[in-house]
Amino acid sequence: MTYDYIIVGAGSAGCILAERLSASGQHSVLVLEAGGKADSFWFRIPVGFAKTYYDPGCNWMYYTEPEAELADRKIYAPRGKVQGGSGSINAMIYVRGAPRDFDDWAAAGNAGWSYKDVLPFFRQLESHEAGDTAVHGASGPIHVTSMKRGIHAITRHFLDACDEMGIPRNDDFNGAKIEGAGVYDVNTHKGQRESSNVAYLEPALKRSNVHIEHHALTSRVLFDGLRATGVEVSQNGVKRTFHAGREVLLCAGAVDTPKLLQLSGIGPKELLARHGVPVVHALPAVGQNLQDHLCASYYYRANMPTLNGDFGSLPGKLKLGLQYLLTRKGPLAMSVNQAGGFFSMDPASPLANLQLYFNPLSYRIPKSNRSQLTPEPYPGFLLAFNPCRPTSRGSIEIASPDAKDAALIHANYLTTQKDIDEVIQGSRLIRSIMQAPALRAVTVEETLPGASVVPDGDAAAMLHYFRENSGSIYHLCGSCAMGPDPQTAVVDERLRVHGIEGLRIVDASIFPNVTSGNINAPVMMVAEKGAQMILADAAEPTFVQREALAAASA
Repeated sequence: MTYDYIIVGAGSAGCILAERLSASGQHSVLVLEAGGKADSFWFRIPVGFAKTYYDPGCNWMYYTEPEAELADRKIYAPRGKVQGGSGSINAMIYVRGAPRDFDDWAAAGNAGWSYKDVLPFFRQLESHEAGDTAVHGASGPIHVTSMKRGIHAITRHFLDACDEMGIPRNDDFNGAKIEGAGVYDVNTHKGQRESSNVAYLEPALKRSNVHIEHHALTSRVLFDGLRATGVEVSQNGVKRTFHAGREVLLCAGAVDTPKLLQLSGIGPKELLARHGVPVVHALPAVGQNLQDHLCASYYYRANMPTLNGDFGSLPGKLKLGLQYLLTRKGPLAMSVNQAGGFFSMDPASPLANLQLYFNPLSYRIPKSNRSQLTPEPYPGFLLAFNPCRPTSRGSIEIASPDAKDAALIHANYLTTQKDIDEVIQGSRLIRSIMQAPALRAVTVEETLPGASVVPDGDAAAMLHYFRENSGSIYHLCGSCAMGPDPQTAVVDERLRVHGIEGLRIVDASIFPNVTSGNINAPVMMVAEKGAQMILADAAEPTFVQREALAAASA
């Protein structure tokens, strides 16, 4: 079967491409999704991410290889395996990133990707509570909601503590600047998750020119010379082939997009040779430049009620459930990460280099994937932090020529001195905020790391705690970076794979550098901008059409 566009992956980016490319009715679009439909109500309830956190039915549940700088631990990396991708199972914090993040993209040789250039696409995708302003849109598919009206009482103590510390309040992390303390926005609408699946793909699937195949694992891209012509798919044990009249668009994410390129013969030739994959086009940067935000939490026992009591008891759960059913409000309609902010601890720069999360619920991430996320059996809360722009770089490599085998994730966390220094800075920032009167008044004790890290801030003990307890906050990106040099980048500024016709990448893997915050919003922006580029280029003759014209004129 032949379609104009084949989209591999119905994730946060792929859903947007499907809608935008099919809107005119001029192009046929096929979406290939390795998972199933997002048809459970848990995908719509914001707090449902706790149910999908260890669910192999909708989550790839990847792990890194042992990380040498993190006590040789394998770090959990959940990825969406369902219509909507990771956008259907994440915690929905909506943060664009700092303006300088995108200015850095442009400065790296990617014309058209500065903050000024990408702002219109952020505005295009959102319907923001603030309305139509210079920095926000009011008519986009994704509703963006502030949690300010519903935050827990103990969250207000965190904000008051930041005031007492002289930390500026920021009422809009997606406004003119990102620095300061405040309450996060989430992509919800009337108390329900509004992923790009809900807002873009589901409406698009009502069109006759859009088709989706579920449980379809793409095993390789097909080529005619150096032009992508289609894909090979394994679906319910059956091998199927689909052809693309215009382009194949890879939207499988920072782990599976480079994996698919490598399986298809595009990547470092030494890696391909090691696994017996014939080289179609040697592109050394495929799978390189992997980045992520690495996070650690500090745990506290409170002397006032927190969400532990509600989520940790049957009567509490029933109360929350009834509140949600009647009003679409309350903790079930929000992210558990209610407040936080972006802070500078670098004396040489006023730009934020640390992100904080305040959570009015304390829970341990279970070590077994057979366990549930369970609140501590007492009133508690946690403060977590991660460096905004880590400089450690990792890689993605195929484990075998078999598409069913998960890729090897080498995150290489904490392998630069800058990243180590920022771990100490973040630990000290949390300790200093916790000494503010507003938080001291509601805190009984720090349960972790507690006495293992002495109050005066011993750097070695702080670093040891971080190495033993940190984990990914699930912002993997950069593994098929955008840039002008095919030796160090995979796609050009129009997201076209270097050296290949008819093949683009539109997902988090194209980030030249990780953004300063949660990455779902910038991924959706990339898809909006990518769709415009694809449609603009569709006005030009395709490779096949050019060949036919050349033959006719010969």
